[in-house]
Amino acid sequence: MEYLQKSLRLDGWDYRTPWFYFITICTKNRKYYLGEIKNGRMGLSDQGCAAWYFWNQIPNHFEKVKLDSFIVMPNHVHGIIQLLPEDNGLNPVASCNCKMPQGKIREFGKSKAGSLSMILNGYKGAVTRWCNLKGYEFKWQSRFHDHIIRNEKSLNRIREYIECNPLNWEKDSKNVM
Repeated sequence: MEYLQKSLRLDGWDYRTPWFYFITICTKNRKYYLGEIKNGRMGLSDQGCAAWYFWNQIPNHFEKVKLDSFIVMPNHVHGIIQLLPEDNGLNPVASCNCKMPQGKIREFGKSKAGSLSMILNGYKGAVTRWCNLKGYEFKWQSRFHDHIIRNEKSLNRIREYIECNPLNWEKDSKNVM
């Protein structure tokens, strides 16, 4: 029997499309590799510092990428990535009047150059390689969660969620240890 792994990506959506994407990447088994929260503030471990550093390096390695709000938490990273259009100066959230495609989840496919998956695989690989080189225990979950941000109101709500994540850690569903 052949096992098919289902993708979490939206069927019919090209993840190279210039847009804003809300990303969550969890550590393997949600282990607290990246640091800890004390008094509502995130304190980064060495692995967490690497996760923070390499997140900020993404635009240096991938053209047409702009970073927005992000946070490294004890067992996950939240961030907003904007894939930029081809130098036409348009803001995809503010300027697009098209309807978001709807549909079923499709089967897992190969990453395409310039796609969100390619960018995040590069990021996760950089953090993992650094941790391995330094002899730190560290693993990511194999997938990531994304949300295509529909409008500016949602973008602002997600920015606030990211900023307040350490303060709300006790109520966070990813706080599992």
